[in-house]
Amino acid sequence: MLPLLARVLLPGVLIAPSDLHHPAPVAPPACTRTAGLTLPEGFCAVVVAQGLGNVRQLAVGPGGELYAALRGDTGGLLRLRDTDGDGTADRTDRLFNEGGTGIAVHDGHLWLATPDRILRWPLPAPTAATLGAPEVVVAGMPTGGHQEKTFAFLGGDTLIVNFGSATNSCQVSDRAVRSPGKDPCTELEGRAGLWRFSASRLNQRPGDGTRHATGLRNAMALAVEPATGKLFAAPHGRDQLSANWGFTDQQNAELPSEEFMLVEPGDDFGWPYCYYDQVQKQKVLAPEYGGDGRATGRCAGKKAPLIGFPGHWAPMAILFSTGTQFPEAYRRGAFIAFRGSWNRAPLPQQGYRVVFAPFGADGRPTGEYQTFATSSEGDTALRPAGLAWAADGSLYIGSERGGTIWKVMVAR
Repeated sequence: MLPLLARVLLPGVLIAPSDLHHPAPVAPPACTRTAGLTLPEGFCAVVVAQGLGNVRQLAVGPGGELYAALRGDTGGLLRLRDTDGDGTADRTDRLFNEGGTGIAVHDGHLWLATPDRILRWPLPAPTAATLGAPEVVVAGMPTGGHQEKTFAFLGGDTLIVNFGSATNSCQVSDRAVRSPGKDPCTELEGRAGLWRFSASRLNQRPGDGTRHATGLRNAMALAVEPATGKLFAAPHGRDQLSANWGFTDQQNAELPSEEFMLVEPGDDFGWPYCYYDQVQKQKVLAPEYGGDGRATGRCAGKKAPLIGFPGHWAPMAILFSTGTQFPEAYRRGAFIAFRGSWNRAPLPQQGYRVVFAPFGADGRPTGEYQTFATSSEGDTALRPAGLAWAADGSLYIGSERGGTIWKVMVAR
């Protein structure tokens, strides 16, 4: 097994030495096919499992077991095990029946985020049949709108939780034609940002937290870069520039940018007053607040992203490079899962892929990115929402569509 004492197995989750049971060294299974994925030359994949349901984020336990969060009323928490080393799960256990999105292995516990709670259990043995009653770390989180929760551990005792917005752009009448924006936007008082809690204290409420950053419509993708301990996010941008404000179909499809950003305490990224235009490479004033697609106004002081992706790709997970199985070109940077969106219509839909964004020697992204994985069955057939590193250095990709999880590795 690769050294993992300070490695990321789930976006934003550091594994402490107490979490490691030091299983015997493993090697990835041999494979030559891509199992329905389109991958760069030299990579292959096997299907770990399919038909699981609405797969969201993934985590890997210290014994190599894979945990998956399933969203929705029929969701829950699954554990998948490959006992014969062929890459395919031959045992799947449903450990919890309440759906969620964020999941982690951290500090001797298994964590799950439902829409209104952050839960944890003592890390179970790989063959344990049940989890028992969860401990509640945070309860009473806001629901409705963008209610799914994700989280990350920012060193020490710090738990960072995403509270998504209730609306598209804080209009007086949500998603209505030419309805102005509320000014000030009262949602920012308790949503549309990242909140900081204690990772060790139980039964916290939203009022016990502190706002860590604001102006983030729905920062579903969160991760801590292991070498620096810095927090990165990729939120979902706003919709309906054409339907509500007369922008062209082309402008609506490409704008606003999906942003990849470094998040520091006190940052303000501008939602709902501003959005990022990756063509002009600047934050511009939203039409709900008098913007015309060019004016910057109050947005001049809002923090800009490190990378601007095309609009409506819907980022779901970030995973930083840590292992040594992949070639050198993939050793420094971040994989980002995009599940795509409906809002590019009537233009063709895009996103639906995993990209790799390389980082330079300075520890910052170069600004470039490349597509790493798409579906060979069509442009919109892959809806990746979860990423994790396997114990052998392979990359797990979980897709909402088909409830499928793949294991991607170097072909041999």
